[in-house]
Amino acid sequence: MQLLDNEYDLLVIGGGINGAGIAADASGRGLKVLLCEQDDLASATSSNSSKLIHGGLRYLEHYQFRLVKEALLEREVLLKKAPHIIWPLSFRLPHQSHLRPPWMIRLGLFIYDHLGKRDTLPASKSIIFTKDSVLNASITQGFEYADGWVDDARLVILNALAAEQHGATIATRTRCIKAQRNIEHWDVTLAQQTTQQQLQIKAKCIVNAAGPWVASLFDNVFIQPSPQHIRLVKGSHIVVPRIHHEPCAYILQNEDQRIVFVIPFEDDYSLIGTTDEEYTGNIKDVKISKQEISYLINITNHYFKTPIEATDIVHTFSGVRPLLDDHSADAQAVTRDYKLILNNDDNQAALLSVFGGKITTYRKLAENAVDKLALFYPHMTEAWTKSAPLPGGDFSEKATLITQLQVKYNWLPELLLNRLVRSYGTLTNALLGNCSALADLGCHFGHGLYAQEVDYLIAKEWAKTSDDILWRRTKLGLRFSKAQVTALDNYLRTLNY
Repeated sequence: MQLLDNEYDLLVIGGGINGAGIAADASGRGLKVLLCEQDDLASATSSNSSKLIHGGLRYLEHYQFRLVKEALLEREVLLKKAPHIIWPLSFRLPHQSHLRPPWMIRLGLFIYDHLGKRDTLPASKSIIFTKDSVLNASITQGFEYADGWVDDARLVILNALAAEQHGATIATRTRCIKAQRNIEHWDVTLAQQTTQQQLQIKAKCIVNAAGPWVASLFDNVFIQPSPQHIRLVKGSHIVVPRIHHEPCAYILQNEDQRIVFVIPFEDDYSLIGTTDEEYTGNIKDVKISKQEISYLINITNHYFKTPIEATDIVHTFSGVRPLLDDHSADAQAVTRDYKLILNNDDNQAALLSVFGGKITTYRKLAENAVDKLALFYPHMTEAWTKSAPLPGGDFSEKATLITQLQVKYNWLPELLLNRLVRSYGTLTNALLGNCSALADLGCHFGHGLYAQEVDYLIAKEWAKTSDDILWRRTKLGLRFSKAQVTALDNYLRTLNY
């Protein structure tokens, strides 16, 4: 990696959703921004979520009304900002005797409906499950409400693209290994992970948005105590062939009060999760346990007619969430709120650290973070991200966009076009470029992935490896065989990047 400059207004450490969101917000306000990420963008927590844009219905049980309200308001903002990767999703909550009485759940849903703005989503309602239901016969009543679904990793990528479009430099696989504070700036040493080449830069301020590593940076980079304790909580998911073909998701509540979602995923699959477990191991080694697999299978089989077993699992993933330590007894009760801590002791260069947070409120968190830095940048312009679409999201109706692209690229298979629009929106035009026939897309690696898309992801979206492409820029890893992955790896080795 070669950086064209070595002096920046702002260094953002961490290429997850908070770091990418802050980089986008700050660069759009006129700051010269460098974002560094030690691995790939969205390679940790931000690609291992339940992929929901939601207020957090269960957070009402813990009286986190401010957090829920902010998340519900942001839900509406994000549905408009990125209609290609975020869309409405109905959730059904089956009722059983171990849950709170129906009147209490109905009251909670009424509060959920009215606590935040609801422009596009329908109100909640009570429902009756008939004998034709996908649920076990003993479940006859429940509730339905609406939230949103998101391609979490692509949300990070699009924010990084927005930052770059406003002049930011995005340095992936680049680790911050040392930061020395002076009166007017930080002297920072970065290490390129593949070559270990070291680079020296100066930054007026630093934002520590390293997610699960936010506290460890104080020990290893800033050499000072962390101002906030965090709790690392592991959340795991399994993916199985589609349990049912209804377009809605289900929210299941176990007798231990933990919540599990069963969500339609990539057309042919069901995504089931999450778990909540304290985590103390190496963050990079996080993976699902046998106990978590059994837990997710058991609660799913308790509710659904179609049983699943471990041999049905086609994919698993786990993420470590860095949550504020609010001294809750149980991991699932730990707050999903966030805290921004600004430190510029003795008028030295400022350090802003991000603790906690959830994907739904990333934009508001980023806006608040950059607002806190305003006193150091008198030339900085006003907040701008609330009404600006993310790259590729500058359209109103997905069906209309698909129709327009079908006319322009009438040779493109319908399934492939739908996937491209769902990932890239109007950027599909840039991806396809001057292609005028299927043969122009180059080598076909399988399941609609052609060299044209691979080359685009390398050139425009910082992709380097098959995992970057198959699991974060797309979800085609669910469908690829080992032989197909090997063919893609071989192609990537032929490229000089």
